[in-house]
Amino acid sequence: MNSSAASPATPSAASPFQAVPGGGIFAPLTQFGFIDTTGDDAAAFLHTQLTNDVQHLDASSARLAGYCSPKGRLMASFLMWRAGDAVRLMIAADLQATVQKRLSMFVMRAKAKLADTTPTLTAVGFAGDVRHALSHLFDAMPDGVHVKVDGPLGSLIRVPDAVGRPRFLWVGPKAEVDAHLADLEKKLTRASADVWDWLDIHAGEPRITQPVAEQFVPQMVNFDVLGGVNFKKGCYPGQEVVARSQYRGTIKRRTALAHMESAQAGNELFHSDDPGQPCGLVVNVASAPEGGVDALVEIKLAALEQGSVHVGAADGPVLKFSPLPYTLPTEV
Repeated sequence: MNSSAASPATPSAASPFQAVPGGGIFAPLTQFGFIDTTGDDAAAFLHTQLTNDVQHLDASSARLAGYCSPKGRLMASFLMWRAGDAVRLMIAADLQATVQKRLSMFVMRAKAKLADTTPTLTAVGFAGDVRHALSHLFDAMPDGVHVKVDGPLGSLIRVPDAVGRPRFLWVGPKAEVDAHLADLEKKLTRASADVWDWLDIHAGEPRITQPVAEQFVPQMVNFDVLGGVNFKKGCYPGQEVVARSQYRGTIKRRTALAHMESAQAGNELFHSDDPGQPCGLVVNVASAPEGGVDALVEIKLAALEQGSVHVGAADGPVLKFSPLPYTLPTEV
């Protein structure tokens, strides 16, 4: 990117990054889209399509979920919750239209209707010391991860911590949310959506976007560890593949946290000991506060044991790995 073309309103990377440990930030999130499913069969229909339990999703919770191809590969990932009479799916914006169209093909005789509610909603992420600012918007705070509270201004969801700081997601009617943004700037540091992406990466929570759609079985992006798969629910597309991967001890690839000079989602990874074929794929990437980028990368577990891993080519930028904020199960 030509630095001279940058908008003067765009905050410098250093300020919001420093505000996360030192204070609090808020970031309007334009990288997401929304699908609302309504009707008597809304939850039952989605329950047959997604990797997580939708029928028992209560009004005070949110859940991760995936949408798989018949081959068990993730076509999309969601955060889902009940919003009034609807089941709301928050999805990467670049997949919203495609996934809504595909889901609609399978409604058949079910009493369910899917709608794009992206234009009517605004999402804002909060990180750091933000409780005082949020107390002016909501009467109660959701203290547990994926606990949700509702109010006149929409829904407030606690999402996984990142860099040791609490995080919250506010989604509400566009006019009402947008009307409060100027007041938030008096209390918190405004950050770009890219800062939120960086925090998601450090929370170890992968997001399926267009460049990596249909590349991963859910376990390859740690969705089983993150609670995005319910192995006791009924069938959904790809369920047999996902279950087989879980119970036969065949999970030889996982997602790890890494830093590198540069990368893009969908870039292949190569190992120094086997430069002729890729050993993994970049899932998500965001600018790092000290330069370069941080990323979540899907990779063969064996490639982490010795040698070096490079992005793009065997002689490309080297990856430096860091621990995830959660523990992966020991593979058999």
